[in-house]
Amino acid sequence: MKIAWLIAGCLTATPVAVWAQDVPSLVTKQLPELLTAYQQLHRTPELSHYEAKTSTWLADQFRAAGYTVSDHIGKYADGSPAYGVVGILKNGPGPTLLIRTDMDALPVEEKTGLSYASTVKMKNAAGQEVSVMHACGHDLHMTNIVGVARVMAAEKAKWHGTLMLVGQPSEEVGEGATAMLSDNFYERFGRPDFALALHDNAGLAAGKVGITSGPAMAGATTVFVTIRGVGGHGAMPASTKDPIVMAAQFILAIQTIVSRQTLPTNPAVVTVGMINGGTQANIIPDEVKLGLSVRFLDEKVKKNILDDIQRTADGIALVAGVPADRKPVVDVVQSRLTSITYNNPDLTRKVRALLLTALGSDNVVDLDPVMVSEDFGRFGLEGHQIPTVLFWLGAVDPAKIASGVPLPSLHSSVFAPDVEPALRTGIIAMSDTAISLLQ
Repeated sequence: MKIAWLIAGCLTATPVAVWAQDVPSLVTKQLPELLTAYQQLHRTPELSHYEAKTSTWLADQFRAAGYTVSDHIGKYADGSPAYGVVGILKNGPGPTLLIRTDMDALPVEEKTGLSYASTVKMKNAAGQEVSVMHACGHDLHMTNIVGVARVMAAEKAKWHGTLMLVGQPSEEVGEGATAMLSDNFYERFGRPDFALALHDNAGLAAGKVGITSGPAMAGATTVFVTIRGVGGHGAMPASTKDPIVMAAQFILAIQTIVSRQTLPTNPAVVTVGMINGGTQANIIPDEVKLGLSVRFLDEKVKKNILDDIQRTADGIALVAGVPADRKPVVDVVQSRLTSITYNNPDLTRKVRALLLTALGSDNVVDLDPVMVSEDFGRFGLEGHQIPTVLFWLGAVDPAKIASGVPLPSLHSSVFAPDVEPALRTGIIAMSDTAISLLQ
């Protein structure tokens, strides 16, 4: 479905000039159009690496708001092109602020029952047809940044400098920010003085925002472990080196990496999310492949965990008498390595104060770090050279929180944000913050 022309018409009918008012009034005027846009985006999600129509729509909206736009920005590790978008609005001398949105959706079959629910199916990188859903709120993020783009264009008299709006692909697989930076992003478009992003929160009431200073979201990497053995007949296990038994031992053994080999004060997660091995009940296979997700808030913890995974796999193989040429293979997928999302403490204090002014003290919440991951931190470069802050946007009907019923998480097939108050809050929060930073 061609979302570019389906949505563009409903968002370009009102000239930007009529919105030269205070930020909440500007948001109120846009909101009906933006809600329509949100619903259409929700209907037409695209997977990571395949955001062609979504990125075209976002680029069109930046252009309509008066930004200089470049698209198809990014290059993946395999050399394939990415669908990154950047919109630049120069407004005299002053600092440069980057604001990022992500664009991709997830291979999830939607079960919300919404009138605008996604029924999209796409082929993934493996050629399999999968259902696709915006189960993480990236449709909300994109609609939010379009609202911010229009407010900032209308309020140019209140700020000075350069605003850089970024549509990032492939956040869900942790590859999009790196792909854009690998395409000489800062060399081509300029290096920002600071960078902001927001992300919807499935446990925080709509109308509120949350913020964390320092490490805010975990770094993560994917690890594939291939336990290799010697296959044979299921009736004669003594003549084999059974990789299924070794895989089971390995899964249980690595549970102690966090509980017994990592300091309790250092949060970490090691999850086995995939196990593949064997073809038939009476055949012992030659190997079993496991997929692990490793998450951390400290780079030293990451290194220790990866070392422990290798040592545990090697030890189990040694005890089982596996030949040296059949040792386990541990593959740390570098393209899936997501850095820690680190909120610069000084910038966080400033942003928090601005959010308090924009939304009121009852609507700004201090939150603890979480073990989910984001690749937004990549825009800060190694060693946090560029100050970055990502804050949380409440997305849940307050009545549902008050009821005490279990809430669906992000990535759930039934996750559905409370769109209107979340969108209003997000645009006001980000716009007021951007105006104040660009002085």
